[in-house]
Amino acid sequence: GINKYEDITTLGRGGSDTTAVALAAELHADVCEIYTDVDGVYTADPRVVPNAHKMTEITYDEMLEMASLGAKVLHSRCVEIAKKYGVKDKTKIEKMLISDVAADKNVAKIRVAGLGNEPNSTFRLLNLLDKNKLNIDVMIQSLGKDGTKSVSFTVAKSDMLRALDLLNENKDYLGIKKLDSDENVAKVSVIGAGIRSHSGVAAKMFGALASIDVNTEMVTTSEIRITALIDETYADLAVRKLHETFFD
Repeated sequence: GINKYEDITTLGRGGSDTTAVALAAELHADVCEIYTDVDGVYTADPRVVPNAHKMTEITYDEMLEMASLGAKVLHSRCVEIAKKYGVKDKTKIEKMLISDVAADKNVAKIRVAGLGNEPNSTFRLLNLLDKNKLNIDVMIQSLGKDGTKSVSFTVAKSDMLRALDLLNENKDYLGIKKLDSDENVAKVSVIGAGIRSHSGVAAKMFGALASIDVNTEMVTTSEIRITALIDETYADLAVRKLHETFFD
């Protein structure tokens, strides 16, 4: 590709997917077909779960969650463009309870402790990360017995050292008393448009993880997905068990 100064430039990861969808949108194409190393979107990574099922349809929101939570079929940017410009017919089938189980091993956990218990302390921390273009995902804030705040969050594994350097440089400004990290973690998620209208999905998910002695460290949810942070060693095992629980 070229930029506005006509310098030749690479498109980056997902560039071909995004280009294909952008062209389809601009040309008002009826269909946009993307050819990759798998023949469709599966209920889990078929390299991890051999009996994963190929889906006939999926909603934009489900695919967007999958793309951002470790599924490598499509890049999230191309899904965003497809949703914005309607590069797909609306699904006609009833929304499945769970459409996919995904794992993301490209994460690291950072814990910041000793922050002052006032509204501005969390803002200063998050604002500093944002100004330095460090995206955080799962986040938990808790209050210690000594009255100080502790904030734990995840970043991409490739951003961990940069984030730690930044936090160490700003320890006094932020009021950090203790800083630690762990890169041996992974996110496992169940995704499905039916989650918003069905109860018991979280109980079923955590019951499945407990049955194989997989402990969860942090949890985050949305209307269509539940994500838990676990030890990276058990990521593939957890995906297989969750797939068995929801699909088999």
